[in-house]
Amino acid sequence: MKKLTYLISIFILMSCQKPIQYIELPSIISDGMVLQQNTEISLWGNSSPDTKIQINSSWGQRYTAKSGDDGKWMVKIKTPLAGGPYELAFQTSDTNIVLKDILIGEVWLCSGQSNMEMPLSGWAIDTINNSAAEIAAANYPDIRLFTVPRNVSPTPITNCNAEWMVCTPENITNFSATAYFFGRKIHQDLKVPVGLIHSSWGGSPAESWTKKEYLLGIPSYAEKVSYLDSIKGEYDSLMKWMGILQTIEPPTGSQSYSSVALEDQEYVDPEFDDSSWLAMSLPQFWEKASLPDYDGIVWFRKEFDMPASFKGKELTLHLGAIDDMDATYVNGVKVGEIMEPGFWKKSRDYTIPANTLKEGRNVIAVKVVDNTGGGGIYDQEGIYIASVVNAKNKISLDGNWKYLPVAELIKGKLYVFGKTENTFAQRPVLSQTLSANTPTALYNAMINPLVPYTIQGVIWYQGESNVGRAFEYKSLFPALIESWRSAWGQGDFPFYYVQIAPWFNNEKERSPWTELREAQLMTLKVPNTGMAVTSDIGNPNNIHPSNKQDVGLRLALWALAKTYGKDSIVYSGPLYNKIDIQGNKAVISFSYAESGLIAKGGPLNYFEIAGEDQKYYPAKAEIKGQTVEVWSDKVSIPAAVRFGWEDIAETNLFNGAGLPASPFCTDNWKRLSE
Repeated sequence: MKKLTYLISIFILMSCQKPIQYIELPSIISDGMVLQQNTEISLWGNSSPDTKIQINSSWGQRYTAKSGDDGKWMVKIKTPLAGGPYELAFQTSDTNIVLKDILIGEVWLCSGQSNMEMPLSGWAIDTINNSAAEIAAANYPDIRLFTVPRNVSPTPITNCNAEWMVCTPENITNFSATAYFFGRKIHQDLKVPVGLIHSSWGGSPAESWTKKEYLLGIPSYAEKVSYLDSIKGEYDSLMKWMGILQTIEPPTGSQSYSSVALEDQEYVDPEFDDSSWLAMSLPQFWEKASLPDYDGIVWFRKEFDMPASFKGKELTLHLGAIDDMDATYVNGVKVGEIMEPGFWKKSRDYTIPANTLKEGRNVIAVKVVDNTGGGGIYDQEGIYIASVVNAKNKISLDGNWKYLPVAELIKGKLYVFGKTENTFAQRPVLSQTLSANTPTALYNAMINPLVPYTIQGVIWYQGESNVGRAFEYKSLFPALIESWRSAWGQGDFPFYYVQIAPWFNNEKERSPWTELREAQLMTLKVPNTGMAVTSDIGNPNNIHPSNKQDVGLRLALWALAKTYGKDSIVYSGPLYNKIDIQGNKAVISFSYAESGLIAKGGPLNYFEIAGEDQKYYPAKAEIKGQTVEVWSDKVSIPAAVRFGWEDIAETNLFNGAGLPASPFCTDNWKRLSE
């Protein structure tokens, strides 16, 4: 009886004992962060249920938060004017966390697709102007950088694996160039610390970044997002499967993949037994074959017999273009390699040294690395080996190749498949594709973890991936802006964005490219937005222009003038205001023309005029004060004017401050993308 009483007493004591009062903070709230100055900021985290958390700041603020039944807590605290470094302590009865090196200043979220993602170091053939000197000079201890890793999710997640870094030449190399140039200008002009939160994914469409509830209001997306909740179980299974694999941090920016060691060199041995490998017909993108939505590393092998005419000869192996990188071997001898990203359009023509081939069976082995988008040996010119002396003497290697996936790039890491068992074949398959193109998937994984970290505003560079649906963008882009503002609950915070630059799009004289720019222009109707025009600093032959300095500067002009009250700054180029028909001429008036209008480099270009027949003709245009007169001998009674209405239009209408006019179209006739 005494023993039973003792056991009951122990049980009661154990059941009354409080659980450890831990504290978990999201990665955005950590050492080195920048907090928005002179406002009330949000801090949050997780703890055990019903736990009191004391928050003490070294600038003199003390607050208490209490976790709910789910362990979540949030508190708002006041921040002083810009300064630091400070410390911030979080305490419970069992836990004490002290965050150090905290600065108070201006915080901006920088997001979009590849032109925002493009690092200061550039990419192989996509360079940044004066990159090396810019990197060397990037010593700004009061600028802090936070990059959200690539990730997708069918439902909103609350954290990301990232850290704040000080702006140094080493840390800025792979950081967004546009974001850096924007932040540097803000820092230099305001003389305050600046925090730049970078969250981008090359090739991503706007709907991927938009909160689910706001896509449901757009008919074309309602069905596309309704299935996301239903695949959460499948996605969780995929995450569990990934957990059993070896993971490797891949190179970033323009770094070489040749440093990634997977212990897979046995596959170059011509005697290796590849009988268990599957077959794929080449050339083609592997997404069109048996590897849909796959980014990562795949080995390809091909056997062939050497013609007698090749004996002892130096030969050329033509693989054509490979997306993105490769290392290529013939009979175990490396004949070529491109392991830096950015050369996906470059043809691989490798020299096979004399006497490398032998009579009878020979083997080519190609290691292909794809880090985003399409992948594989895809050039439709074909794959062949030819004599260096006589190019007509060649053999085709088109047709079935053996292939083996060895590592998959998921969420910014390489997941390496085991050799002893077919772990790739065990990969859970989602009933619906989940990728950077999935509506709301990037918002869930790369924006929601940042909410409600207090920000000053957003800069955005995106649109190229929505060109085919430009008309839809007129409602989609404002919905994205509204969805972010609603998530943060900070009101209509500034949202400044870049109008996409001229580009030679699919060899068409005109495409919806111009209409996407029009949709961006129309988005200026959304309160507290601003648009940086880039018609003069693009590159019609490259979708990734090198001049990111002026992109960042023009975004900063909007912020300095509209957000920070620098009234003397001219922050926008001329924007179409209205059209007046005066006889056979159309008179166009502009906003932001107070400093005058100028034509750089000759007469005004890219103006067109049309009558009621809706046929546009090249027009003459002349500046008259703050207006432009437009006319053509082929149009006696004008009805509409358009300007810069070509994909590659590098227009020359500027205001006196040297900022370019936005392309525009005055008609409301049917668009290509409707």
